[in-house]
Amino acid sequence: MRYRPFGVSGSAISNLTLSFGAGVLKRGREAGLDLLYSALEAGVNSYRLETADPVAAEVLGEALSHVDRKLVYVSLTLGAGDGRDQQRDFSAQGMTAAIDRVLHFSGLGWIDVAVLHEPGETELAQSSLSALKAMRATGRIKLLGIAGGGDVMDAYVSTGAFDALLTPFDINADWKIRNRIRSAREQDMAVFAYDFYADRRARAPDAPIFKKGLFGFGKDKRPVDTPKKDAFGFLYRTQNWTAEAICLSYVLTDPSVSSVIVTPTDTDRLATLAAAPERDMPPGLAAQIEMARVVANQAA
Repeated sequence: MRYRPFGVSGSAISNLTLSFGAGVLKRGREAGLDLLYSALEAGVNSYRLETADPVAAEVLGEALSHVDRKLVYVSLTLGAGDGRDQQRDFSAQGMTAAIDRVLHFSGLGWIDVAVLHEPGETELAQSSLSALKAMRATGRIKLLGIAGGGDVMDAYVSTGAFDALLTPFDINADWKIRNRIRSAREQDMAVFAYDFYADRRARAPDAPIFKKGLFGFGKDKRPVDTPKKDAFGFLYRTQNWTAEAICLSYVLTDPSVSSVIVTPTDTDRLATLAAAPERDMPPGLAAQIEMARVVANQAA
């Protein structure tokens, strides 16, 4: 595992951040612990709680209790529900309760980054921001982050009130996302990328069927050469690489990205992703990706 600077904190954070929540726990508590222990063995020191669900918090706390707390970083997503009613709640009371619940069940002592998940332009009241500042002053949270891909994120980044930006970022990210990342880094914000991979294999459209014979009777005939051009098809034909691993490695070529959030639910997929930062992309592949972006955008 490789590590990068974590904003201006002076700390080092792993290239991968493991997202942990209901998706893993559907397979049981032991499966969750197994995944977390495998991540620790792979050198992952950054973890994201997807919600304030007490069960997820307890399992994560149990796994991380075996390492020095100061060597691992835990972020908590606020505003994405609590794993039970899935209600968005950016109120001062709601966020305070969510943070206290996670700290109680996990025993972590503090949350490194409290992340506000896609708040609307007027969704954060002054009382909510004051509550977060109070929790920061008491040490329950260390840093504040903002997550989302909408245009309103530009306004939140420009405030200078946040220490981290969590943003969707993949091989075909548009200029808005790229400019936002640049603006965040200019303000010394740590940048976490998520949604780094999407299956971009194009499905060939149904070709027109030409009837053969008098009045259309007879055998149908479909033209052979009718598949849609697939700009990113090479991702799935690169030997010894999965398309997902290629996309992960490509995102990590951007030095502004501190860590990429991954969501494996089993140890095999985690191992594949954890190995990607250690590998060099095949020669010419990055240039091929840039060419594919141009082709895909022209077709759109």
